[in-house]
Amino acid sequence: MDARAHRQTAAARSRGRLTATLALTCGFLVIEVAGALWSGSLALLADAGHMLADAGGLGLALFAIWIAGRPPTPAKTYGYYRAEILAAFVNAVVLLVVAGAILLETYRRLLVPPAILGGPMLGIAAVGLVVNLVCAALLHGAAATSLNVRAAYLEVLGDALSSIGVVIAAALVVVTGWTLADPLVSGAIALVIVPRTWRLLTQAVNVLLEGTPAHLNLREIEDALCSVAGVRRVHDLHVWTLTSEREAMSAHVVVDDVRDSERLLETLHAVMHARFGIDHTTLQLETEPPVVLRIQGPSSA
Repeated sequence: MDARAHRQTAAARSRGRLTATLALTCGFLVIEVAGALWSGSLALLADAGHMLADAGGLGLALFAIWIAGRPPTPAKTYGYYRAEILAAFVNAVVLLVVAGAILLETYRRLLVPPAILGGPMLGIAAVGLVVNLVCAALLHGAAATSLNVRAAYLEVLGDALSSIGVVIAAALVVVTGWTLADPLVSGAIALVIVPRTWRLLTQAVNVLLEGTPAHLNLREIEDALCSVAGVRRVHDLHVWTLTSEREAMSAHVVVDDVRDSERLLETLHAVMHARFGIDHTTLQLETEPPVVLRIQGPSSA
């Protein structure tokens, strides 16, 4: 197997889809800014801000994929896998900031409803919705396997929801003239974005803190190791995530006979791969220390 293919991460397999999504996002961003300036729609300009955040997140995701593909060095023995997690963390923080800005703008517009040109706003928002749905469809499959792609997917999905809100608000303005629809819908969009983004942020932080992956149970791993013939017990067991779909594990394994190390290591590695999908394992075999009996004689008077 080619070494480069072996190092390829879940996000790297989606490089082409991320690039296409970035191109679509940047293309419509220019159109939306021009439409906002032409129509005077603050809602379209705010949605263009979402698109700009998407473009920045996608660019950061692609940069992270590139740097994560670099080989390990003596200074970076694991390589640059964590760059993808850092990108996911930054993207999540940006999304939370954008959501906060939307809520602040919602409050301002509720106090002073802006003048909105519903017709141009509706047409441009409808095109934006189509673009965002195409981008979301491109990233949907890979979002389940990579935190980095998931961050980009959530940004695109958040902007698609924003476009839906703008379409609904524009339709209400056109039909009823009710301009308060714009800030109310924008606030609802922000409240939808926050919980999803918070989950992404906590996942990224857990990886950066080398916490146990949420889908793995440390007790089950310990029991699986102890079930191998010749293993007495396990201690100093650690499981952490290098990057999406790539976990690592280390442990001290107390065995009956270290002379049987070749069979034991092969079996233990096979159990970790088959049951938990962990391929990067570091196991130290050791025996119980000998028990020293001390017999104290009768004390002399």
